[in-house]
Amino acid sequence: MMNYIFGGMILLSFVFSVVNGRLDQLSNAALEQAGNAVELTFSLVGVLCLWSGLMKIAQGSGLTHALGKALSPITKRLFKGLNPEGEAIQAVCMNMIANFLGLGNAATPLGIQAICAMKKEEHAKRATNNMVTFVVLNTASFQLIPTTIALLRMKNGAGTPFDILPAVWVSSAVSVTVAILFAKLLAPVWRDS
Repeated sequence: MMNYIFGGMILLSFVFSVVNGRLDQLSNAALEQAGNAVELTFSLVGVLCLWSGLMKIAQGSGLTHALGKALSPITKRLFKGLNPEGEAIQAVCMNMIANFLGLGNAATPLGIQAICAMKKEEHAKRATNNMVTFVVLNTASFQLIPTTIALLRMKNGAGTPFDILPAVWVSSAVSVTVAILFAKLLAPVWRDS
């Protein structure tokens, strides 16, 4: 669906630039923004490599296992029926930590790993309540350090890129709370359908 939307936007841009006689401005803007996109990608890759490397070190040193134990009071309540020492909960904890550090892109592979492990552990053929809760938690995620947003703000000239921290903390706490409440309240409806 997104391919059609973006394709339509490109086609409309081309049509309107031809109709208005601004085809040269369209081609200049496209080339300039393509360069900006590459530049932005390289700046994001650096931060993602740093944090992904630190996550691998934390995983190898056993720190993530310890953090998983620290998060176990939360994960036991949210993900009933999953083995607290199992692969699924470990992947969920790693995903939560990555999201906590504001590394949404680095959290994606961990999220896929968590869903696959849940599917295997619960012998599921379709989404279970635990999977739905995880997707909701992953999407709404609480962020302590919004790394990606701060990098984008710094790249665009913000003098203090982390001055948004209080707003991020409040909004992410509210979004996580509301998302989990709705996931749990609608779980019986989901199962009955």
